Amino acid sequence: MSVSYNVAPMHRTEFDETGYTLVRGLFSIAEAEHLRDHYMDLRRRGPRAHDFAGNTVTDRDPLKRYPRMAQMHRWDDESLQWMIDPRLDEVMTSLLGRSPYAVQTMLYFKPPGSRGQALHQDNFYLKAEPGTCIAAWMALDRVDQANGCLEVVPGSHRWPILCTEKADTTVSFTDVTVPLPSTAGAVPVEMEPGDVLFFHGALVHGSNPNTTTDRFRRALIGHYIQGEAERVAQYYHPALRMDGTELPLEVAEGGGACGEWTDTPEGPVALLTGTESTHRKHE
Repeated sequence: MSVSYNVAPMHRTEFDETGYTLVRGLFSIAEAEHLRDHYMDLRRRGPRAHDFAGNTVTDRDPLKRYPRMAQMHRWDDESLQWMIDPRLDEVMTSLLGRSPYAVQTMLYFKPPGSRGQALHQDNFYLKAEPGTCIAAWMALDRVDQANGCLEVVPGSHRWPILCTEKADTTVSFTDVTVPLPSTAGAVPVEMEPGDVLFFHGALVHGSNPNTTTDRFRRALIGHYIQGEAERVAQYYHPALRMDGTELPLEVAEGGGACGEWTDTPEGPVALLTGTESTHRKHE
């Protein structure tokens, strides 16, 4: 199904106010099940380019048995066709005002017992300039708090890119996170197969471990950048228009100013007083 224009203003308002919006049933359950089976089959065939399992994995780590896949659209046509699907383009064009550029696909398997991902902001990695990136996060299973659904901090898209600090790698497969002020907290987003969550590149988000014994939390993610962007980090080249054609962009450099929380009479404010020294090629 496609998103009709009579509901698009509601999604746009929610996106502007909170930094994210959930479009339920954008893809059918049958489509989600087909993609889930497709990626499980690809995973069974063995290692692929851009596979990676995160930080300090061990042989007993479920994430080593089911490592994330990235940039599948470069060698898998089903991934490419999903990435540039007109339904995704329609929603993001409504949210952003113009069609975005596509730069990444990812598949998270998140098997039972696996760690989550510490709170982070996507544009820390993509470094889209000017503007920001946007994610389309599609559930392939039912996702809830037990199997480690995505959690988001409403309104954090108005913050700058924050300075990172060390994460607890006993619960997160990534080793950096961003601090939150005491006035902010993450809220869970429970989803059904085929639902798609769209969120801003500065939105703070992450997930807790999958505490179930028998349920995966598989998700297919596309990362995009605003159509006026001129630069993106090297890992995400080449960028694609939503018709699948490539376009040349400049390479965004790493480092730079980052936000640190400062107490003021009006409450904590993230001021660009820090300098980011941690470098991550991609996430």
